[in-house]
Amino acid sequence: MKTGDDIRLGADIGGTFTDIALDLRGALYTAKVLTNYAAPEQAILDGIDAVVKEAGIDVSEVDMIIHGTTLATNALIERRGARTALVTTEGFRDVIEMRTENRFDQYDMNIELPAPLIPREDRFPIAGRISAQGEELQPLDEAALEALGKRLAAEDFGAVAIGFIHSYMNAAHEKRAREILQEHLDVPISISAEVSPQMREFERFNTVCANAYVRPQMATYLGRLQERLKEMGAGCPVYMIHSGGGLVSVDTAAEFPVRLVESGPAGGAIFAADIAKSFGLDRVVSYDMGGTTAKICLIEDYQPQTARSFEVARTSGFAKGSGMPISIPVIEMIEIGAGGGSIASVDAMSRILAGPESAGSEPGPACYGKGGERPAITDADLLLGKLDPDNFAGGAIRLDPAAAKAALERDVGAKLGLDAQAAAFGVCDVVDENMANAARVHAVENGKHIGDNTMIAFGGAAPLHAARLCEKLGVARCLIPQSAGVGSAIGFLRAPFGYEAVASQIQTLSGFDADALNTLLGDLRETAEGFVRAGTDGEILCEITAFMRYRGQGWEIPVALPLRAFTADDEAMIEAAFKSRYAEFFGRAVEGPEIEFVTFSVKAYDQRPEGARQTIDEAGKPVTSKQSRAVFDPTEGKECDSAIFERTALTPGDRVAGPAVIVEDETSTVVTSPFDAVVQPDGALLLVRKGADQ
Repeated sequence: MKTGDDIRLGADIGGTFTDIALDLRGALYTAKVLTNYAAPEQAILDGIDAVVKEAGIDVSEVDMIIHGTTLATNALIERRGARTALVTTEGFRDVIEMRTENRFDQYDMNIELPAPLIPREDRFPIAGRISAQGEELQPLDEAALEALGKRLAAEDFGAVAIGFIHSYMNAAHEKRAREILQEHLDVPISISAEVSPQMREFERFNTVCANAYVRPQMATYLGRLQERLKEMGAGCPVYMIHSGGGLVSVDTAAEFPVRLVESGPAGGAIFAADIAKSFGLDRVVSYDMGGTTAKICLIEDYQPQTARSFEVARTSGFAKGSGMPISIPVIEMIEIGAGGGSIASVDAMSRILAGPESAGSEPGPACYGKGGERPAITDADLLLGKLDPDNFAGGAIRLDPAAAKAALERDVGAKLGLDAQAAAFGVCDVVDENMANAARVHAVENGKHIGDNTMIAFGGAAPLHAARLCEKLGVARCLIPQSAGVGSAIGFLRAPFGYEAVASQIQTLSGFDADALNTLLGDLRETAEGFVRAGTDGEILCEITAFMRYRGQGWEIPVALPLRAFTADDEAMIEAAFKSRYAEFFGRAVEGPEIEFVTFSVKAYDQRPEGARQTIDEAGKPVTSKQSRAVFDPTEGKECDSAIFERTALTPGDRVAGPAVIVEDETSTVVTSPFDAVVQPDGALLLVRKGADQ
């Protein structure tokens, strides 16, 4: 595979828009089209057709297509997956319903926990038991499995999930159960030892259920996409970006679709990390606001923070613990239902609410003129003057201010005694405060101060709100990269081929067995490198992480280990590394308690070429514009005459004084009165607080 001069195309299906980015040997071409819910691949084809025509090439010249999608996420949220059977250990049938002892609202006497993905009547217990040490305590009941296979074949099941207790230590029972069921069934069967070989049965069982639940739908979609791309003339390979930020083959994605659940947001985090590295910014908060959600991610030393699990489909606002836990490697971020299509309303306590329900692309906000009648954030942005109704999405979509005004007056203003503009400001300020609060909480949970970071804002709606968000967070600088409206799709182009293999194996440090550890890590490395090798013939790099804790603790911390064979003499080195890492998290290490390993991870990835290094310019030279329009400025509390600049007409070193609006095809950057915008050498916009550069 070529690595330096290949023509790459990124395609990101979002809840409202589908974004396309084509990298033609350094020249970037982009497109943004409304997502087609009935046939998601159609939006990709339409976007590809647009960018290749603009680039002046034939689609057959594209060397690689990289795709990320929200389809798996939406299937889980909307419960639109296949009817799935869960085959589990006798006595553990109700694990996914009982969950854990934690309650997301400790004082709610009428708390309603999320319904399990698979109803009780579709969960089937089978005798057989593996111990926590991986030993067989009770043989698998193969006769019962034979009978179950015949029963499932006679009913309308589309997938099977197998989750046995302690299979992360010994997968023999799960593999044998799959063999027996495959003799009777012609549906995909997922086993937890392959999907998520980690301890904690609730999370592991739920993850394998989610994988099986969306697997038929994703396999059908990916097959259809490849077929239609070939019909279009694109004979290049298609790769998928997974939640951990790496690329995998379509075959791998079809087998483990649960790894795609956060694929789009992962591309955005990679995009922000790449920008941070090019400008030498070691502390960054990325802010990705699209049509449906807003995502915030902390990036340190040019790397997004990662985790081994996350929640999807939270049912109680966005309370932690109210959703479906997915136990896979993922780029860690906080996500709230605040996008351009998020619907505004007023509750029984006369509070303005924004999201999480979204108008999406069909029917869309009221101003789209596609049948939507409820007001969305885009309607509020339009009434405040942030958007040009005749030049939205490069003129592809004409916005209707009258429809936006009527919707806001009816659903917000009339209920609170406000005119349309005041209602619009209330909606925008609520959503901005929701995002600011989410960012503060995310930073505090990670022991960081949000004001110490530079913000990198992208996504179609983020540049409209970034300056106001910086005001609320006390952030002095914000970068709006070029083509920010399709940032996640560009991030796909920057992503390496990568895969992270994990396995739980609890062992004490005092009983450190170097040979056993070398064998385990060797197997994980072989697995991870095997997935990566399917997409590249270049050098593969690896990172080893041990998740460790003091015995008796409920969670683990990540400890980086050297990439080499271990010996018995390494016990002291590993202990020192753990205590140093523990002190970073909690201030000091604890002397005395036993230290133990819980889970091991090997991450393999190829090396992508580094981009050009940039230097931040905070000064610039003032420029003026002959164009202006009235834009509501929240700092002044009134409409202000704001200069309008075409981004393509600005040159590096230009300084735009706020209030102003910088317009481009995919989005608009609102520069509020406390900020100026300085065009950087690479064309990025730096919002800098007035006086902060002096």
